[in-house]
Amino acid sequence: MNQTFKTPAIFQYSSEALILKGRLEAEGIKVFLRDNVTIDTDPLVSNAIGGVKLDILAIQEKEALEILKTIKHNTLSDSEEFVSCPICDGEDITMFSIITSVKSLLKFIFEVAFKSRHFYTKHKYRCQNCLYEFDLKQ
Repeated sequence: MNQTFKTPAIFQYSSEALILKGRLEAEGIKVFLRDNVTIDTDPLVSNAIGGVKLDILAIQEKEALEILKTIKHNTLSDSEEFVSCPICDGEDITMFSIITSVKSLLKFIFEVAFKSRHFYTKHKYRCQNCLYEFDLKQ
């Protein structure tokens, strides 16, 4: 029996994928995660390898997409307020980390080299509806 897979969702961290995996499995959908072990081992490679992929059987795609649509993806700011897109007012926002300058790159390398856990990174947000990337005004 030839089984093909679809990837309806990709996440920066495995904790996000595990939540949806549990929800889909509760509805009887077979779910497989890819690259979650690699990212759990070294979270800094998430952007490089394309995040944690949530795979499902192609024959269950329609049912899985309906369930995923019912789950609201909200991102909270540091002040614990919901973040929405300034362009389309969408609420399906993901946060990702970036290194913005030579100074931040050198600090990042220093902290990795000396196993410090205070990584200097800046966060940006991306709207999943219109793909607009933006910063939050502090």
